[in-house]
Amino acid sequence: MNLHPPTPDPAVLRRSYRPGRFDEAMLAATWTEQFRKWFAEASAPESGISEPNAMIFGTADADGRPGSRTVLMKGFDHQGFVLFTNYHSAKARQAAANPYGSLLFPWYPLERQVIVTGSVERVPRAESEAYFRSRPRRSQLGAWASHQSEVISSREVLTDRLAELEIRWPGNESVPTPPFWGGLRLVPNSVEFWQGRPDRLHDRLRYRLITESGASAVAGEPAAGPGTTHSQAPDRAPTWIIERLAP
Repeated sequence: MNLHPPTPDPAVLRRSYRPGRFDEAMLAATWTEQFRKWFAEASAPESGISEPNAMIFGTADADGRPGSRTVLMKGFDHQGFVLFTNYHSAKARQAAANPYGSLLFPWYPLERQVIVTGSVERVPRAESEAYFRSRPRRSQLGAWASHQSEVISSREVLTDRLAELEIRWPGNESVPTPPFWGGLRLVPNSVEFWQGRPDRLHDRLRYRLITESGASAVAGEPAAGPGTTHSQAPDRAPTWIIERLAP
């Protein structure tokens, strides 16, 4: 007798999206303003999204072999999106070897996603230390305890290290920021806002950076084309253009 439930056929799993709408007239002047608006809506209690700052961070090593994982955004502004990690982790080592990456915010209950590509850089040390001081104490100790992405023999390796660290830095002592831990910033050259629509004819509007020479800052992308509007005055360089993409 087969006691396992039947495996669903992924080819027949589908749902229709709501008749939402997202067009050029609804866009903010900059990607930063537009992201702030959508992030606020994703963060609202009624959105149904438990971690609106969760994002999929994609990187690749020097040979172009990709990796991805879910991380938490801890800040954003016109410079880009910030996350914090062990600098010896797989993602940090890949970003050091090949300093380009992508982010994906999967806001499924809102039938939205935001897709970002750009370069990756370390944040200033003072910024990393300021954020580390804001973390719960156990998370601070956890940053020291975990040699992230290394193979370990058992869970006890982590719990034993944590116990040792609690003795090293008892509750009345501050935990220093590990020298191997800090922030990464993805500096965007493309930010796409994706809104689900019926019949798989989704709305995709993208802010894309154009360099001073007029070339695209996105590898493999052409310069401005049909359906493009400028988000700044054309005499300012570099500038961002707004494009609609076919779904």
